[in-house]
Amino acid sequence: MLEHPSIQTKGKVYLVGAGPGDPDLLTVKAARTLGFADLVLHDALVSAEVLALVSPEAQVINVGKRCGKKSISQEEINALLVRYATAGKTVIRLKSGDPSIFGRVGEELDDLREAGIQVEIVPGITASLAAAARVQASLTDRRTADQLLFISAHRKTGKDTFDWRAVVTSRTTVVIYMPGEYAGVAEDLRRAGLSGSTPCAIVSRVSSPEERCHQTTLELLAKAPILPSPCVLIVGKTLAEAASTEIRSLRQQNIPPPRDFLHPSESAV
Repeated sequence: MLEHPSIQTKGKVYLVGAGPGDPDLLTVKAARTLGFADLVLHDALVSAEVLALVSPEAQVINVGKRCGKKSISQEEINALLVRYATAGKTVIRLKSGDPSIFGRVGEELDDLREAGIQVEIVPGITASLAAAARVQASLTDRRTADQLLFISAHRKTGKDTFDWRAVVTSRTTVVIYMPGEYAGVAEDLRRAGLSGSTPCAIVSRVSSPEERCHQTTLELLAKAPILPSPCVLIVGKTLAEAASTEIRSLRQQNIPPPRDFLHPSESAV
């Protein structure tokens, strides 16, 4: 149960998932917290439509990091959370997607716990789930995929190269956040043993008006168009019918399929 700030004697921090952008994909609990915040610290990727739900009395600060450019460091964000909560404020740290998936929530939790601040995590819909829904694919399937791997291609400087072979099998659905150049990913997955015919889907800015999708195979992934960030790359057998199913549905309605959403058997250029 959410506590209204009027009955709190100390400040509290809510680590809230803003979802992929469409305010309809917010949880009810997330929307409610936005209505009674004193302060909202939000990521750059949080949509204007979601921010419109913030209480008009609340102070709103953009603490986002985009394209490697940092307007504020993670340590400074942590300090702000502690400072305002210690002063008795109800603080929302609003993160795109889900806070616990590539959202640095662990670092914020550490500082808040050390300061004795009450904290609550409000989950959100992460981009991979929204992307899978967009292409009408199941991320797992008892017939073809019983393992799901979330990984970020954007890694901390100095971190060792990821050992794909140790975790990826033909029954793994791989979801890569911030995939960057696709050629390296494709090469790594091929070396790990995945077939070149393994289906792939790239979904950019899912649930937003600028959303774009492209479906290909692992063999042709290096030639796929680089779609705008943020995007996710999904690789796995469960995608085999995803695009073709949607294209068939569109054609039944006499609607031409989007140019950026074509099955590998069709021309994308």
